[in-house]
Amino acid sequence: MRTGTAVARAEIAQRMLGTPIPRLWCPPITHYTVEGSVDGDRMAAHWGTMTRYVGGFLVPGSTGDGWELQEDEIAHMLAIATDLAARLDTRVLVGVLRTDVKAMLDVVEATVATLQAAAGESDIITAMERCHVAGFTVCPPKGAALTQREIQTGLETILDLGLPTAIYQLPQVTENEVSLTVFESLAARYPNFLLFKDTSGEDHVPQEDRGNSGVFLVRGAEGSYARWLEEAGGCYQGLLLSTANCFAAEFARMIALLEAGDIAGADTLSQRITTVVTAAFDAVAEIRHGNAFANANKAIDHFKAYGARALTIAPPTLHAGARLPVSVIRTVGEAVEAGGFMPLKGYLET
Repeated sequence: MRTGTAVARAEIAQRMLGTPIPRLWCPPITHYTVEGSVDGDRMAAHWGTMTRYVGGFLVPGSTGDGWELQEDEIAHMLAIATDLAARLDTRVLVGVLRTDVKAMLDVVEATVATLQAAAGESDIITAMERCHVAGFTVCPPKGAALTQREIQTGLETILDLGLPTAIYQLPQVTENEVSLTVFESLAARYPNFLLFKDTSGEDHVPQEDRGNSGVFLVRGAEGSYARWLEEAGGCYQGLLLSTANCFAAEFARMIALLEAGDIAGADTLSQRITTVVTAAFDAVAEIRHGNAFANANKAIDHFKAYGARALTIAPPTLHAGARLPVSVIRTVGEAVEAGGFMPLKGYLET
């Protein structure tokens, strides 16, 4: 028999995330113009290639430079994202990528006010719905020395707002992890705790929970994708992947194969993607600007946008203003070609 919290969570999830909850999500890369501003037209073209396959977008995520963006850049980015979500009939999870609870609360408060003004609606949830915003995504407060009690208290402060919330396990940044005990405590008491993303690569909480809490579990770590989903014996219901920027159709196909019972076919496709992704991450490992998730995906997306002639086009611009090295683009292009993923025509080609 389901608890009252579980019933309420299912109702909130149905309203905000949809039914069924999408199994594939993406933290979109942020495209920039040569001058360094966010390139809304390029982002519209890119999103247009994904929305048939991706059920929702985390904006800004780590892959979208969320830890590097200033407040005015985040506001501009969210304005673009909510406009695209409305035009493409999809949904956005707002990434509140800040390292302390006070800063998280400030971002949520400012974003809520913006959504209320944009929607012309005082009720927060209604304003979110009208702006195609599904919820807010937060990480644990940062600090290797924080106790689990301190981590729990910080997350409770956010969940006490009553807003639809996803928790993002990202020890690469926060220097800590939410424990299974804290996860279970929050899941048992907060029906607005809807989704849990784990990018640690360790998968401790999902391995133990396996969906029993009713919180939707999505994996953010890259590689061997198929085996982590429940049909193949894995512990996740979905994926929230940086590489959905470049392989949305392929991941959707992989999930469809799993749902049809073709585990071997799904794993074969998964391993083809993994080979290309590994090569891309290796190629960007020494780049000092940005982060590997953003850089690797920008390199692959360059070929998705321009096809084989991408080598004749100036490489993508990073948030710091530098461009990806031509040598990286060349290496990644070879991997995309070898994997059989080079498009005959890029999405920016007319």
